[in-house]
Formats: sequence, C-alpha cells, structure tokens
Amino acid sequence: MLLRDCRGGRTDVGAAGVVVAAVLMGAAGRASAGSTYNIMLTGYWPPTNEMVRPFSTNTEQNPEGWKGGNFKGRGYNVYSFFPEFPGGTGVNSKGVGDLEVDYQDTDADWERITNDVKPCAIITFSWAPGTTNRGQKDWEIEGRNRNRTTWSNDYQAPFKPDKIPPDDTIAPNAWRDSTLPKEAIRDAVAAAGVGVVPWIDNAGGGSFLSEYIGYKGVWYQSRHSSPDDPYQTFAAGHVHVGSKVTVEEGRLATEITLDQLMNYLDTVIPAPGPALVFTGAVLAVVRRRR
Repeated sequence: MLLRDCRGGRTDVGAAGVVVAAVLMGAAGRASAGSTYNIMLTGYWPPTNEMVRPFSTNTEQNPEGWKGGNFKGRGYNVYSFFPEFPGGTGVNSKGVGDLEVDYQDTDADWERITNDVKPCAIITFSWAPGTTNRGQKDWEIEGRNRNRTTWSNDYQAPFKPDKIPPDDTIAPNAWRDSTLPKEAIRDAVAAAGVGVVPWIDNAGGGSFLSEYIGYKGVWYQSRHSSPDDPYQTFAAGHVHVGSKVTVEEGRLATEITLDQLMNYLDTVIPAPGPALVFTGAVLAVVRRRR
C-alpha cells in the first residue's frame, strides 16, 4: 500500500506496527519565574516516533523507562508524543494515538499537550523520503514554515485543516522562521558522524502534515515569546528525517540536537542547576479514540 510522506508525495513503505498506548501527561519540572524547563518533542511516522520513544513517560509506549528527567544532568525535562502504527504504516498510514497524521487530530492533541507541558522549547519531527544525493539519510532542519493557503488531503474526512490559512495574525502564505539553533545543530550532527546528513532547508516543508505541525510549533513559540508570558517558549522548529535513517541513527542525532538546543536555552533562561525539583504529577491516561 502507498504511504503519503509528510510533504504530500507518496511512496511504498512498510514498518512493523506496535500496540497503541496513549498518554495524557501532567507537565512536571521546576519552573523559573517565566518558563518551565520542559522540552517537547513530537514524531509522526517511523523512524520519528521510534527515535523519540525513550522520552515518553507512558510506560506502555516506553516500557524501558523515561530517560527525559533532568536529561543528561542539564536541568531540562524532555517529553515526547507520537502515534503508533498497528499493522505497519503500509496499511495504517494515519496511525492511532497522540498526534495521528490527521489535521483535526493534530489540532486537538496539540492543544491538550502544550497546555499540559507548557514547553520552553519544541522540536517537531516527521518522516520524508529524503534526497537521493544524500542517500536519503537526511537530517533536514527546516529554516521556516509557511502559513499555507493550500494543503494536501489527509486520510480521513474532513481531509483539510479546519482553518485555512491556519494563522490569521499574519498574511496568507507568509513565513515564520525556526528559532532553533539551526547552524549549531547542523554542525554538531555533522561532526558527530552518526550516519545522517544534516542540512538547513529554507524552502519549506511541503503541503502536508509536516509543514502543518512544523508551523504549529513556530507559531506557538511566537505566541509565547514575550518575557511577560508566565510560560515563555524560547525556541521551536521542525526536522525532516530521511526514509533510510535508522532508529539508532535517529536517536543519536536527536540527542545531539537536544544538546545544542539546551546549550542555546542555557543562554536565554536561568539554569535550574543540579537540584532539579519535580513539582507536578506524571499521569498516564488513555486518550479518547477517533
């Protein structure tokens, strides 16, 4: 069966499915006067859901245990959210659970998750075929995302976003820039030699769910960028992951990307120090099904 990539194209893909387990997580972590220290990661198709799995607090999705608490002793809590694909993506392209590859599901889950996590930074990930001259090993850091007036159909009616363009605070088809430390991520991933090819793409992420969730990330950050915001968000952006990136390569590149993001956050928010205090409860609740 043909799977639509997150740019709106189609290709033959198959991947082993896993049992769906959804999560509603109360954000936990020490907060400064104007932000939390919570970093939010999202994934869609494999390998992106698999590579962020270690940062899920849901023990059904991540039975090996959450590794995001006070990650690497840096004082930041890293949380991930992603769908599962029972039967494999070849027969289940939309997925089930959090952030299904669906405009309306992504909208609803995004609101719930960001309200819980109140992130200081966001990285959204999605799968793409990748470019052949990079061996489809792309770690494609999107430099900007577009407030598009045209979107490709998703898999379930209604097939388009409820609101087009999604953002009425800027012009239709205008761009919002990534606020991730793009060059630092590119250079660090390249220097590490983990098997992926990092590059920065300023042409946009296409007309499908990749561009859509990428835009939601940078738009959320812009709405919460003021120092007066009680939960200020300092950085957000999207990374496209090539179809031949393995889960292990993706996990290594994700950790390097997080290192560079935390380096940047250290310069703009107070460091919480080694005595990280968890002030909220982590809850695992099965979400409603569509």
